[in-house]
Amino acid sequence: MNNPAPDVSPKFSGYQKVVVGMLAFLQFAVILDFMLMSPLGALIMPALSITPAQFGSVVSAYAFAAGVSGLLTAGFADRFDRKKLLLFFYAGFIAGTLWCGLAKSFESLLLARIVTGLFGGVIGSVVLAIATDLFAPQMRGRVMGFIQTAFAASQVLGIPIGIYLSNHWNWHVPFLALAALGVLGGVLIASQMKPVAEHLKLRQEHGAFDHLLHTVTEPSYLLSFVSVLFLATGGFMLMPFSSAFTVSNLGISQHDLPIIYLVTGIATIFIGPIVGKAADAFGKLRVFFFGTAVMIVMVLIYTNLSTSTLIVVTAINVVLFVGIFSRMIPFQALMTQVPVPTQRGSFNAINASISQLAGGLASLVAGHIVAQGADGKLHHYDVAGYVVVATSLLACVLLWRIQRGITPPAR
Repeated sequence: MNNPAPDVSPKFSGYQKVVVGMLAFLQFAVILDFMLMSPLGALIMPALSITPAQFGSVVSAYAFAAGVSGLLTAGFADRFDRKKLLLFFYAGFIAGTLWCGLAKSFESLLLARIVTGLFGGVIGSVVLAIATDLFAPQMRGRVMGFIQTAFAASQVLGIPIGIYLSNHWNWHVPFLALAALGVLGGVLIASQMKPVAEHLKLRQEHGAFDHLLHTVTEPSYLLSFVSVLFLATGGFMLMPFSSAFTVSNLGISQHDLPIIYLVTGIATIFIGPIVGKAADAFGKLRVFFFGTAVMIVMVLIYTNLSTSTLIVVTAINVVLFVGIFSRMIPFQALMTQVPVPTQRGSFNAINASISQLAGGLASLVAGHIVAQGADGKLHHYDVAGYVVVATSLLACVLLWRIQRGITPPAR
C-alpha cells in the first residue's frame, strides 16, 4: 500500500524531552565507543604491531559478541523493567570500555572488545524499546532524529577530543575518559528516569525460550530481520578503515582528521532533527530511498578517490552522512511499528543481534578485502564500496515490502 497521510504530530511533554535527552546520551556513549576504533585505527595498528586483518578482527569481535548477547537476552528482554535492564547492561559496557583503555596487547584489546560488545550491543535495542513504549508512532521520526544527534555529538565532541587526547598522550586515554564520563551519565539515568514497565501488565509467555522462538519465527518479522542484515553491512565494511584510508590514500594529515569529524559532526547536529521531521511529514520510506541514493553516490566517489584536499574530503564526508542519517532515522522509526508491545524488547534485541553479527562478518570480510601495500596505502577499498552499494539496493527492496505490510499499531 502507499504511504498513509501522516497524522498531526503530537507535542512532547516535559518528561518526554528529558527521556529523549537521556536516551541520546546513552547512544552517544555507545556510538562513540564504536566510532573511536575507526579514527584511532591509524594509531592502534602501529602501536600494537597488528595487521589490517587483525584490526578487522578487533572490530568484528565487538560485533560478534554483541550479536551473541542479543540472542541470549532476547527471551528475557520483555520480562523486566526496561530501565533496570538498561542500567545492568550499561554498567557492563562501562567496565568493558575501561578495559579497552587499559589494554596493552592485541589479545587484551580483543578480549576487552568482546566484553564491551556483550554488554554494549544490547543497549541500543533497549533504547529503541523504551522509545517505542513512551512515544506514539507519529512522534517516533522526531524521537529517532533527536536520539541520532548523539552520533553528531560523538563527531563534534567525542572523536575530535579523542584524537586530540591520543595525539598528545596515547590511544588509551580516550577510552579511559569515555568510561569516566559514562559513570556520570549512568548516575543521572538511574536517578532521573522513571521505571518503564507498562509492558509487564500485559500477558507474558511462560518461558524465555518460547518468547524468543515465537519472536524469531513470527512471519511478519522475518523481512525486518533480513533488512537489518543488509543495512548493517555499510558501516562495518567501510568505517573501520576510513581513517587509515583518509590518511594513507587521500594524503590527509593525522592531525587534520579532527577537522573532518568536527565539521561533519556540526553538520549532522542539524541533519538529524530535520530528517526526523521529514520522515514524520513525508513518509519514512520516501526519506529512506532519498538517503540511500545520496549514500550510494558518495560511497562510490569516496572509495574511488585518490590524493585530495582537506576541503574536498570534508565536503564528501558531510554529504555522505546526510545520506547515512536519511537512511538510519526513517529505518529505525519504521521498525518501531513492526512488533506488538509484548515483543518489542525481544524484536529489537534480535534485530540488534543480527545487525552486529552481520556487521562483524562484514568487518572480517573487509579486513581480507582491504590490503596494505608496501607504500602504506590501502588497496581494494573500492571493492568494499561496491559491496555496500549492492546491499543498500537490496535493503530498499525489502523495506518497500515491509512498509506495505505495516498497519498502524495500537498503543
